[in-house]
Amino acid sequence: MTATTATGTCDVPEPSARVWQALAVLEPYCSVCDVSYVLGEQPAEPGVGTTFVCAPGRLDGAPAAGAPQGEIVEWQPPRVVATRLRLTPETWTTRIELAGNGDGGTRVTMTVTHEPAGGNRVVRHLQRRAMRRLVQRTVDAELAKVPAHVAAAHTP
Repeated sequence: MTATTATGTCDVPEPSARVWQALAVLEPYCSVCDVSYVLGEQPAEPGVGTTFVCAPGRLDGAPAAGAPQGEIVEWQPPRVVATRLRLTPETWTTRIELAGNGDGGTRVTMTVTHEPAGGNRVVRHLQRRAMRRLVQRTVDAELAKVPAHVAAAHTP
């Protein structure tokens, strides 16, 4: 399988600890993304192996059958978190790395990787350019939401 990866960065004025809280802690509902997260049976603290299901909108019950399954695959608080989201025909891995930017703020580096779960090799080759654009647009859109995530995480 051929993976497609894109990376981008943005700077936010808040310190890394605040950005970590906004980006690495799965809340039951994310108003910025309009997605609900349901954590699996976990220890008290999240970490590598923590599983979750995500579903669009607010949930009033359990997520629908077939909702995307996710897992934390890298966890180095308060600097790095990576998740893998399994959809039926593909897997998306998102890695977020935080570092000081020298101005008291935080540089957020996001890397998104798309891996097809099957399909015809020739078709994947023909779609490679479009997939590169899609993955880069995904990174750009997610980075654009970072300030809203930070603001939402600290709103009483």
